[in-house]
Amino acid sequence: MPLPTSSVYQPPSAEFMKWPSRRSVVHSTKGIVACTQPLAAKCGIDILNAGGNAADAAVAVAAGMNMTEPCSTGIGGDMFCLYYDASTGKVSALNGSGRAGGKCTLENVRKSLKIPEGTVGKIPMSSVHAVTVPGAAAGWVDTVERFGSGKLTLEQILAPAIELGEKGFPVSEMTAHFWGRQEKGIREASPNFAEMLKADSSAPGGVRAPKAGEIIKLPNLAKTFRTLATEGKKGFYSGRIAEELVKVVNNLGGHLELADLQHHLETGSEPVEPISLKFPNPHGTAETDGVELWEHPPNGQGIVALMALGILKHLIKQGTIPAFGPSDHNTAPYLHAIVEALRISFSDASWFVTDPNVAPGVPTSQLISAPYLAERAKLFSPSSANTSILQPGDPYASPALTSSDTVYFACSDSQGNAISFINSNYGGFGTCIIPAGCGFTLQNRGANFSLDAKHPNVLAPRKRPYHTIIPGLVTNLQDSSLHSVFGVMGGFMQPQGHVQTLLGQVLCKLNPQQALDAPRVCIGAGMPDEGNVYDATVYVEEGMPEETVEGLRKLGHKVEVVKGMGRAMFGRGQIIRWTKDVDGTGVWSAGSDMRGDGAAYPA
Repeated sequence: MPLPTSSVYQPPSAEFMKWPSRRSVVHSTKGIVACTQPLAAKCGIDILNAGGNAADAAVAVAAGMNMTEPCSTGIGGDMFCLYYDASTGKVSALNGSGRAGGKCTLENVRKSLKIPEGTVGKIPMSSVHAVTVPGAAAGWVDTVERFGSGKLTLEQILAPAIELGEKGFPVSEMTAHFWGRQEKGIREASPNFAEMLKADSSAPGGVRAPKAGEIIKLPNLAKTFRTLATEGKKGFYSGRIAEELVKVVNNLGGHLELADLQHHLETGSEPVEPISLKFPNPHGTAETDGVELWEHPPNGQGIVALMALGILKHLIKQGTIPAFGPSDHNTAPYLHAIVEALRISFSDASWFVTDPNVAPGVPTSQLISAPYLAERAKLFSPSSANTSILQPGDPYASPALTSSDTVYFACSDSQGNAISFINSNYGGFGTCIIPAGCGFTLQNRGANFSLDAKHPNVLAPRKRPYHTIIPGLVTNLQDSSLHSVFGVMGGFMQPQGHVQTLLGQVLCKLNPQQALDAPRVCIGAGMPDEGNVYDATVYVEEGMPEETVEGLRKLGHKVEVVKGMGRAMFGRGQIIRWTKDVDGTGVWSAGSDMRGDGAAYPA
């Protein structure tokens, strides 16, 4: 008789990384899917093999990720993507973030939260007032319509994920860990908690969080996907799903209305112009050697990565810091420059990143202009840390200083197209609130709004909050051809991860897998219960050389080394590179973060 699934995960094996290990770069000429869940990756590979392109595969993966890693992402959250069209060489951006409800005024929400006059207050992550209209459903449909191959229907694209939900699937290790950690929140958030827990007659209420290797079925989520597949956006933003969503929010004291979902149905996702910054390779032989980093404009925080990269570019040009090379990677001077550039960038983003459609005047182009970044670079000292840039408790410190759960993945195809895609509930399961019969949780992105009437990111009706999720895309300066699609998930870590993994490749000559494997740093604490999220502490991942840790301390940084499951703070990333062989054949080369459950999979 076979042993039970529990025998695979004996207690001594329950460590984040029991022994050092290695992964190789994965290559393919037909396309690659890189994500944190193998079963979700298979959803995308199935679509590529059926004739779909990278965009079709991305939506299949997004749905598969919702099934297999609902503790991070879902149709009740938001999405963003950057798409590279090989036929035109054009980089396109789609903002699939939702908005606050029409009755979510500052006055109404402050009153509902019982915040005293004279106190700024905040929206708790678990509060129903943190729920904003989910943008992911519309984003998935719009991604297929705008960038898809046109060869496959949405029903075909969502079919692999629907099958997972109906037939069941074994839960992966990291997902099981975070599912278990948030079981209490799921039970307390709404009366529909059983929809996202595993049946077990011996557990309280007959349900519990699934353990690693156990089978779980999510039939109600599969039903939601079937409705979206057959009825399109209308099936999600009106009818049964919309009614149950509004009902559970209202029953818990929230202010969303059916009119808010109808507004998003009519508005849809927003095509936006991506923003970019050119970073010449200081070791190159020509001005065209180097890369151009593409990010989403505000309300996303991608501008932080561009600003930091621009500050470093200026410091190298002025000779303030060296043109770092392979031997400098993860040394104290190298990380000091990166940390300080990011700290300066976040101090600006904490004020200026908001919804430009509601708060006009966001100076996006000025913030990444050479003169402005040169001026900001003057705050940098190569010999000491400037910890006063973001003061602990600063009311205008970035709301992104909260580690969160998100999924980032990348897909490419045989035609040379690639997509950088990110989908998120924000913190874990979001609010953990489940609309009856729908099988998904509602995001808590509204917790990122400021409740200070003077702040540009202040809560307002039909406004999108400061958004932490950011996909990244890189082109070559020489001819604007594709270099890579990449990203690192995890709230405040995301722009930091973009800068660290990109410079690891461009300056320090690491391959995609090595760039992801390398220990990382993160400014500020993780979740509020882990410490002061406005702290100037530099958190360093276990595995960083001791010489580097001591060197950062000597420069004046407050350093804390993070071990075990705490390393989730440093995010999980994916990179897919595009190159050509000497015979002209295009080759995809990918790395996938060892901190996740997945890998890079060739089509």
